[in-house]
Amino acid sequence: AGAMAVLRLRHCGALVYCRHAPPRCPACGGDLRQAGLTAAPVRLRCPFRHGHGQPRAFLIRPSHGTFLDGYDGHGDLHVGITNSKGVVYNYDQEGVHRAGSGWEQSISIPLVQPDMWELLQQWDNLLEEFSLEEAWLPHRYEEQQHNCFTFALAFVNRVRQGRGRQPLSKAQFTEGFLLPHTTEASRYLSLHQQLAHRDFYIVPLAEREQEQ
Repeated sequence: AGAMAVLRLRHCGALVYCRHAPPRCPACGGDLRQAGLTAAPVRLRCPFRHGHGQPRAFLIRPSHGTFLDGYDGHGDLHVGITNSKGVVYNYDQEGVHRAGSGWEQSISIPLVQPDMWELLQQWDNLLEEFSLEEAWLPHRYEEQQHNCFTFALAFVNRVRQGRGRQPLSKAQFTEGFLLPHTTEASRYLSLHQQLAHRDFYIVPLAEREQEQ
């Protein structure tokens, strides 16, 4: 993942994104080694996690390929829920799968707080029992209305119900839980794509644009 690092530095009224810190500013040619802390490169956090190392989480990955290798931002996404050992329960037209691989590059949203002792203990049993219900038989699958997202959200709501919480609609769950993560991921992906074909990607800072 070292080669995949995206760095950001600020200089001469612009944000400069790059893979390797340059000695001189690509925007103005100034010497960055003398520019002080404000121009020090910051490594951006990669929003993709090894899904099988993320227990009790909601995972998102492309249905085909991986995020950093050819995903254009428009392809279908697949979602699943991990048990305590990182096995990903996910539903498609063949029914429920328990995957021990294939989710190495995922957006991960943790579902259980460390202080929820009881839920931590029960999680695997709840998930296994839920996945055996008739609703998730292969013939019940329907691409738009009864799919991998239906499965994952229904499980989240089952857990919420058990804790006396209101169920979440698809829109509420998307806005409250998924959007902050997917927005960060799409921003990172677009930088990653910009830097696939060039050494630097320069974005003028709005308030300075008029002066340049």
